[in-house]
Amino acid sequence: MKQPFQYSDPDAAIAALAERLSVVGETEPVNEPVGRIIAEPIVADRDSPAADVSAMDGYAVRMSDLQSDSVVPVSGISQAGAAPPAMEAGHVVRIFTGAIIPDGCQAVVKREDTEELEASIRFLPAAIESTVPGSHIRRRGENAPVGSNVLDIGTEVTPAVVAALANFGRTTPVCYRRVKVAVLTTGDEVVDPATPALEPWQLRNSNRSAVQAMLCQYPSAILEIVEHVKDDRDSLQQSLDAAIAACDVVVLTGGVSMGDYDYVPDTIEHLGAEIVFHGLPIRPGKPILGAATKDGKLVLGLPGNPVSATINCHRFLMPLLRRIAGKPSWPDKPSMVTLSDPPQKAIPLHTMLLVRMTDTGAAELVPAKGSGDLVALGRSDGYVAVPPMATTTGPWPLFRW
Repeated sequence: MKQPFQYSDPDAAIAALAERLSVVGETEPVNEPVGRIIAEPIVADRDSPAADVSAMDGYAVRMSDLQSDSVVPVSGISQAGAAPPAMEAGHVVRIFTGAIIPDGCQAVVKREDTEELEASIRFLPAAIESTVPGSHIRRRGENAPVGSNVLDIGTEVTPAVVAALANFGRTTPVCYRRVKVAVLTTGDEVVDPATPALEPWQLRNSNRSAVQAMLCQYPSAILEIVEHVKDDRDSLQQSLDAAIAACDVVVLTGGVSMGDYDYVPDTIEHLGAEIVFHGLPIRPGKPILGAATKDGKLVLGLPGNPVSATINCHRFLMPLLRRIAGKPSWPDKPSMVTLSDPPQKAIPLHTMLLVRMTDTGAAELVPAKGSGDLVALGRSDGYVAVPPMATTTGPWPLFRW
């Protein structure tokens, strides 16, 4: 087997693998777009705002009528959702936030800067001092003029983006299709999680559950194949070949080390994929494997130990999924957090340590017994990435589940 390049850290390995992956090209209109990636520019179908509007509750005035102690009659009301009234000379118009500015109005005076009489107002000194032409008027098109780009290709749809889409009438935006994912778990000792009674040598398939759960959090991916494969070279090759043909991403758990039944690396290479990395200076997950097919599909081989598989699925798969889904800013952007206690031991590896957040905003290490400690995994809020030989409290990057 050809020896892959040795990368010094996980970010470099992820970036190298990302360069070899293809973005999904097909698009589709989407009725429920949250979490999806926009595949065409969103253009303003009209000015935003569509007219000059008031930014305050108050009174539309001409500057010539803005005089100290003068009493000015109120000739009408401009309210949101209606055409404005005509503005008579020597009069003001009561106006509400979001209402259209009447012709002839040069400024809006805040309601609290006036003394309101029965059918007129008197300007208080604050109005005279602070009001200038254009005060409290939002101009037509100041957010975006008609025909301008308001959202770019590659934008991930959030609830905030949904609001912007609705404002311009784009309730079914065109998005990239979902990334098709296959999950293949291995290990003859592994059984379905719903199995009620197990022998001591059997394990419930938590890896499958963890990967499925992560994919459920990302609407731009869809799980096409879920299969448990026997520790048999021919079975693995058949299942992997079919998964690569049907999907954009294949995630395997187990079988990536150097044991007698670890057929994943040879099988991937036999099927023509390029192994970009196999083994990284990380803990947990040192045997991890990343590969790309000739047409830019991702094959990710995760270790079989459940804590290692879960952490490395989150650390490696999720950013690469964003890359394949069409998001330009796909790398992780973790927040920084200080540990309540430093790591206990300096090791020459990039370490991912399970943590839970405290009420003070710090992170405390979750006591763990190794890569099989699912109790510790379940008690964690995420993990921190600590560089080699580090024994300080940080701050270090925090990756939340």
